[in-house]
Amino acid sequence: MSEGAGAMGASGRGSVWAAVGSLLGTALQLQQATLAGSDGRWLAVSMALGLVVAGRAAGWTAGWRAAVWILPAVTLCAGSLTDWRAEQRLADRLDPALERQTLSVTGVVSGLPVWRPDGVRFDLEVDRPDAPAPQGVPSRLSLAWYPAGEAASFTAKTMPRAGQRWRLSVRLRLPDGLVNPHGFDTTLALFERGVGAVGTVQGAELLAETGRELVDRLRQDLRDRLRRQLGDTPAAGLLAALGVGDQAAIERGDWAVFRTTGVAHLVSISGLHVTLLGWLGGVVIGRCWRLRSGWLLVRPAPVVARWGGLAVAVCYALLAGWGVPAQRTVLMLAIVVCLRSGARRWSGARILLAAAVGVALWDPWAMLQAGFWLSFVAVGLLMLGGSPSDKAPRRDWRAHSLHELRSLWRTQWVVTVGLAPWTLLFFQQVSLVSLLANAVAIPVVTLLITPLALLGLLFAPLWGWALPVVDVLMRVLQALAAWPWASVHLPAVPWWAQALGVAAAALLVAPLPVMQRLAAMPLLLPMLWPALPVPPQGEFELLAADIGQGNAVLVRTSGHALLYDTGPAYGRHGEAGNAGERVLVPLLQALGVRSLDQLIVSHRDTDHSGGADAVLRALPVGLVQSSLEPGHPLRQRAPHQRCTAGTRWVWDGVRFEVLHPEAADHERTGIAVLRPNAVSCVLRVESASGRAALLTGDIGIDQELRLVIRQSARLKADVLLVPHHGSGSSSTLFFLKSVQPTWAIVQAGRHNRYGHPAPAVMARYDAQGIAVVRTPQCGAWHWRSADGTQECARNQRVRYWHRVEPVARAVDGPDIAKSVLNDPPHP
Repeated sequence: MSEGAGAMGASGRGSVWAAVGSLLGTALQLQQATLAGSDGRWLAVSMALGLVVAGRAAGWTAGWRAAVWILPAVTLCAGSLTDWRAEQRLADRLDPALERQTLSVTGVVSGLPVWRPDGVRFDLEVDRPDAPAPQGVPSRLSLAWYPAGEAASFTAKTMPRAGQRWRLSVRLRLPDGLVNPHGFDTTLALFERGVGAVGTVQGAELLAETGRELVDRLRQDLRDRLRRQLGDTPAAGLLAALGVGDQAAIERGDWAVFRTTGVAHLVSISGLHVTLLGWLGGVVIGRCWRLRSGWLLVRPAPVVARWGGLAVAVCYALLAGWGVPAQRTVLMLAIVVCLRSGARRWSGARILLAAAVGVALWDPWAMLQAGFWLSFVAVGLLMLGGSPSDKAPRRDWRAHSLHELRSLWRTQWVVTVGLAPWTLLFFQQVSLVSLLANAVAIPVVTLLITPLALLGLLFAPLWGWALPVVDVLMRVLQALAAWPWASVHLPAVPWWAQALGVAAAALLVAPLPVMQRLAAMPLLLPMLWPALPVPPQGEFELLAADIGQGNAVLVRTSGHALLYDTGPAYGRHGEAGNAGERVLVPLLQALGVRSLDQLIVSHRDTDHSGGADAVLRALPVGLVQSSLEPGHPLRQRAPHQRCTAGTRWVWDGVRFEVLHPEAADHERTGIAVLRPNAVSCVLRVESASGRAALLTGDIGIDQELRLVIRQSARLKADVLLVPHHGSGSSSTLFFLKSVQPTWAIVQAGRHNRYGHPAPAVMARYDAQGIAVVRTPQCGAWHWRSADGTQECARNQRVRYWHRVEPVARAVDGPDIAKSVLNDPPHP
């Protein structure tokens, strides 16, 4: 008996090491800049087999000795498997030679199309056997369709629906996204979904309905029915998110409230929702099974209830889009059901580990998503910080209720405190009102709104019952979000500070004596009050953000910060947000910039001013300088001053001077009024060491000539923000010879419709020996006046799914930089 138990224990410990090795191998593979290739994988598998043979021959099958060969062997195998899967996925990408060409493809709409006022976004599974696509077109495309005419005419009848087969004329490009320090990895998100190309629809023809994508077709039908019942209201968006997993239906403003109050996890399909519905389904199925005595002879009611509840949980997870929290919950429930059916029991930690392995095997790249870690860590924290006694006192109902309330409060405390460092790690944000907000929102969302959202799928009038509940909840959350310190943003910190913060949070919620838990508080200090790097006195740093087609440049001295332009509004009418809220505000907060001493809006064009309102709402701004006309809304948001040539100031030994426009340029009226580009604010920044940067906005040939004539002695600079994104109406030869820059930075969108930068203009820079850095290839560009070094964001954390193009690291002089930067791009 003891020998058998010992063997089972050894086997159990071996499986734990194998599970850890599987996760470790997958995680290590996700850090690779390039794939190992078939030779590397065969070598790894051969080494793993050698470890297995050696370990078994030596009799190391128990304890730490087993870990010596099981852990590295499984690590090598798991890494090789993930590497092979990544190779298959990368092979299914668009041929670069087909970029921007108009192609004809036939395929089936997959997933839930996302409707927007000006069009729709959807995924297309390309048909190959029936209607072969051009060679080099991947099997899955992410497309945007902006139909001609009024957006209102683009109704449910003309919108692509899941399961429909369409013949489309498309223009495609390789998956890519903006790359900024601490920014969201769009390329990874597309890679994880298996998207091999993104593009726009130029023409479309509906061919037929198919029998495919039945679940997604059902989800879309239910979502459309909900929209017809409630209209495009915030409540409809919340109910669609909880009912069918359509999180895109929630407005951006509502998402901001949910994030600020720390309840965003409740409005996605969380494990709590899946578990609750599975439990309710099991109870109903078990009760129904007991109604017929003959059925009890076939299978006991508890067994049927367990498997029925699991089936209900799986159905709901599929209906909700099969996200990582739902996957984790379903796998954990499946493991528990299988173990209970086999009369075996595993510890909670082992079940959680098995579920993590299952999710990683299903989708290895989920391990790089915040949702993976927040989901599993939350459950782990509840296991770690559980109450010593799970049984409530039965003396009377008052004592029992009090015990339950204390238990719920402790659970919320454990999750809130334990996840705080993780939310800081992933989002550089933590909600200070989340404990109170969740105390209200968890019972309301879980016990009222979610059941009504699901029951409304069967009986639509029940959705109307949810409206007043959602309205009251939103009012409470908005009131909490309006508190001055509702949410705190902290800068990104090094890995060692993150590790200390995570360890401190685990100790704070562990079932330890109070004094031992409080001893963990000092470990939080490096994360809460980090020492931020700043330029030396008299020097400055320049960061040209990757914001697409537009300008946005951050200039920092040792004690001040200035933002030059705020990037574009995205989408045809700004419906997709703007560079301020999506790029600049998160970037500034991650860098530790809590306020701006100055914001310069060079001129009114939306590719320069599109994000200004979001920046002004998010951060205190001491002064706005601009060439905006009187009455412009942005002039009312903060103290304003017209940018006028001759304006000078000094911050921390760094000299700032506005070179253009002249005061008279603002006073022109009638036909003499200058176009917005012509009154762009031109700013020169010079360090105490003599290095300088020239930021030019959208000035053209006439303004360049005026600067050369009137300000020639002040034009010379090491860094030039290329005028008007490199258009053909700027960057004249006499201007370049006056500035004599070492570096020229082009902020433009990849494949932008304007053709920026113009090839003839780039040839002019090349002829002058000027190193040109383009943000589509470089990502955000960082330059330091103290030593003249520079770096590209795309060089800082390269992974194999990224689009790799040659960009420069810090180099010694323009000649070396030119040879690196102007090479043709890699395929």
